[in-house]
Amino acid sequence: MTADQGPQAPVTADAPAAAAGAPATASTAITMREAVALRVAVALLGAGSVVWAAAPLVHTALASWALALAIAGVAAGALRLAVSWVPLPEDNYLLPAPARAVLRFLRALRVVPWEEGALMAVVWLEVLHPSRPWHTAFLGAALIAYLLATHLAESDASPRALRPQAWLLAAGAALLALGAGAGMLPAAAPGAGSALLRLVAAGALIVAAGLVLPHGAPSGPPESAPRTPDS
Repeated sequence: MTADQGPQAPVTADAPAAAAGAPATASTAITMREAVALRVAVALLGAGSVVWAAAPLVHTALASWALALAIAGVAAGALRLAVSWVPLPEDNYLLPAPARAVLRFLRALRVVPWEEGALMAVVWLEVLHPSRPWHTAFLGAALIAYLLATHLAESDASPRALRPQAWLLAAGAALLALGAGAGMLPAAAPGAGSALLRLVAAGALIVAAGLVLPHGAPSGPPESAPRTPDS
């Protein structure tokens, strides 16, 4: 009876690991509630960053232009995420003119990098104000959260996907606080304060590059195609 059975696959130590990895993949799947919460968070973080950078208002033509661009970028980015579930068919010749106009609007809405434009306008609004290190540090944290929430909402990923990068985000927050603290030091004239600021900025740049480069570089050599007996 046992002789008729074919060869069975050997049980290796990778089988329990694969079985244990299935729930981990399912745990990072996004739910409808999380998807809605992420889109609301993107809108709130964007609006809060604009208000934080613009206050107090600077009554110049350049500041008004930057504020208008920031508001338009945040609003259009939030709208893009809100209608990202709407499919865009390729063949729309048989659709009526109003439907084709709506599809063209949605397609244009998805092409323009609204969040990046809003980010540049918000940063420019902050530059127009006098030096305020801690105010700028909080704005930097809000903008980072805004971009992270936008990325999660675009890719339909759960916030739990950021757990492996928690230490990297904590290191970035520490560098942001260190830069804000260094900005509080008096460095109006050349001296010890100015030299310390340059050292802190150089050290922060080196540490940031060391933290980012291992994640940007490929983890290993590309896999080659398996060789066959004929090759």
